[in-house]
Amino acid sequence: MALIVQKYGGTSVGTVERLQHVAERVARFQRDGHQVVVVVSAMSGETNRLIALAREILDQPTPREMDALVATGEQVTTALLSMALHNIGVPARSYTGSQVRILTDSAYTKARIREIDDSRIRADLAEGGVVVVAGFQGVDEQGNITTLGRGGSDTTAVAIAAALKADECQIYTDVDGVYTTDPRIVDTAQRLEKITFEEMLEMASMGSKVLQIRSVEFAGKYAVPLRVLSSFREGPGTLITMEEGDMEAPTIAGIAFNRDEAKLTVLGVPDTPGVAYKILGPIGEANIEVDMIIQNTGEQGHTDFTFTVARGDVVRAREILEPVVASVGAAELRDDAKIAKVSVVGVGMRSHSGVAAKMFKALSEVGVNMQMISTSEIKISVVIEENYLELAVRTLHTAFELDAEPEDLGADK
Repeated sequence: MALIVQKYGGTSVGTVERLQHVAERVARFQRDGHQVVVVVSAMSGETNRLIALAREILDQPTPREMDALVATGEQVTTALLSMALHNIGVPARSYTGSQVRILTDSAYTKARIREIDDSRIRADLAEGGVVVVAGFQGVDEQGNITTLGRGGSDTTAVAIAAALKADECQIYTDVDGVYTTDPRIVDTAQRLEKITFEEMLEMASMGSKVLQIRSVEFAGKYAVPLRVLSSFREGPGTLITMEEGDMEAPTIAGIAFNRDEAKLTVLGVPDTPGVAYKILGPIGEANIEVDMIIQNTGEQGHTDFTFTVARGDVVRAREILEPVVASVGAAELRDDAKIAKVSVVGVGMRSHSGVAAKMFKALSEVGVNMQMISTSEIKISVVIEENYLELAVRTLHTAFELDAEPEDLGADK
């Protein structure tokens, strides 16, 4: 008998009919002798509806009250799913994050889980019932409702699986697994049977939207076997697990990309100690995350300093930098929001040389110019002009032999 934690996203529970479909799936696992804990999101569109209601009253609602409001979406789903399970003869009990006592810090709208009291869950499982827990939410030491940020139900599921030492945490979504790249751009993309936590973390951070990045971090930290599956079709999905030492890993697992990038360049910066901090310090204090950074070799006492931020932060970043540019004696500030980042990711890069050369050659042959380059142990990223994004992704997918064979496409699509 296995203990399984299943998470269903908003599209999976978006209607009563879909909730009943989820109940049937959960019932099959329970009747096969498994213990099942289900974590659910709000029904699709519900969180946005609640946020819109709040903003009809107040442009900037207080974070505490926003958390109290949006957490109700998951509470609706847990109760309805429990009813659907009861209706087909499966004993079930629903819980909010505060009832289970998913204890978090007090950072409203982006709280982090500190600990989980699993005693009520274990007691219900021991009695043969299914436990349905509201995702995305918890409670702080003062009893205030908190939420974990968009996509936080993934993190809830992984955290509960870690607390229970579950055999597997299954994330049901509207896709049937993790692909070598976005199938909407490359129709020969393949579903991966297995991917390591490290690779999935890089894919998620580089723009893959299959899983919330914090959930992957949590799963890797506590070694929770994680599987991504489709709510709407049967299949094995993709298993995300620890790297196996004896596994002959492919050099590259996938091609990730991110359109949500903007570049800022400070030209003619005096090449003196501490100038990088003078530029990036105010950016960090404004909670703007910096991704790639390049500083050119200084010439005649001056250098150019370039870094990337999320596209939505570029206007604010420019406002912050304009007085800084004047104060450090730099010549000019430029920004470019028409860029994108493309990355090749794979643990096999540790034991295979020539990946960068192969990537750069493939892009050069189709006329894609690289503006910035960043590397890590299992990833190489380049910033390019946004217009060339899809060409670059298709080119690299083919260059690293990730395209599915024609006979395989029918099975995975």
